[in-house]
Amino acid sequence: MADESGRQVVVITGASAGVGRALARAYGARGAAVGLIARGQDGLEGAKRDVEHAGGRALILQADVADADAMNDAADRAERELGPIDLWINDAMTSVFSPVKELKPDELERVTKVTYLGAAYGAMAVLRHMLPRDRGTILMVGSALAFRGIPLQAAYCGAKHAMQGFTESLRTELLHDGSGVRIVMAQLPAVNTPQFGWVRSRLPHRAQPVPPIFQPELVAEGIMYLADHPERQSMEIGFPTFKAVWGNRIAPRFSDWVLARSGYSSQQTDEPEDPDRPDNLYEPVPGDHGAHGRFDARAQDSSWQLWLNTHRVTIAGAVLGAAALAGAFLRRD
Repeated sequence: MADESGRQVVVITGASAGVGRALARAYGARGAAVGLIARGQDGLEGAKRDVEHAGGRALILQADVADADAMNDAADRAERELGPIDLWINDAMTSVFSPVKELKPDELERVTKVTYLGAAYGAMAVLRHMLPRDRGTILMVGSALAFRGIPLQAAYCGAKHAMQGFTESLRTELLHDGSGVRIVMAQLPAVNTPQFGWVRSRLPHRAQPVPPIFQPELVAEGIMYLADHPERQSMEIGFPTFKAVWGNRIAPRFSDWVLARSGYSSQQTDEPEDPDRPDNLYEPVPGDHGAHGRFDARAQDSSWQLWLNTHRVTIAGAVLGAAALAGAFLRRD
């Protein structure tokens, strides 16, 4: 669907940086009207420029997703100024790198409010508009960590697990009601985003995504594919995500053992952390940080798993065609 000008109307939380920023730019290139939700004004202004430069229309909706009233206000304003919302993407997140024994209650609460409750509040805010017109898509940006907890990120893993449960519950309610509103969830791999330079950390060395690392534009491509295909209700982006989700289902105790041995080192570089650097747990870090983090030299911009995942019909057709051809040869012989 689209607004009166023919534009698709998309709202993105966490739009100022990382995957949300890559999505904003990509939807701008489609000519969409994009509502941009985040706390940091600098990043929001940068995202607005990106959207408009790409050919879209942008609306800044500065808000903290942990505030339910702010999410309601953002949804209402997007509807008034952009038109009926076709797609709402819940991407905002924060984390704390810390062993549980050193994690503080207020930190656990804040990560939960932003990463889980922020997504739930966003979904609830836009449902007020989508349900009466019986259409629209809510997309939850999840993670392999929604299925497999890892050391040093208990608060974030717990929030992503909660998001997965919320999504499944809401989906079944929408099915029960025969609603035309759709909720889907994309499970992400490690991504080269600025978050690793601004999340709160008690690690002795600088935090990093667990390799292999993927570029945010590739992840945005997978998310957009999921949003575009109503027959899909979830997508695992990248083979590491597939391996983490299914490996944990098949052999959870082995996964525990592997992560106990490698989970600390794989999340840290060799560079010492600066314990006095600013973090974004309660306030945004000033500046426009863009979509990419500091791992460009190591990040991949392609994924064979994503290609296979988004070309299922083509692959199935090729397999069926090959089987038919083989059958014809066998019958001739």
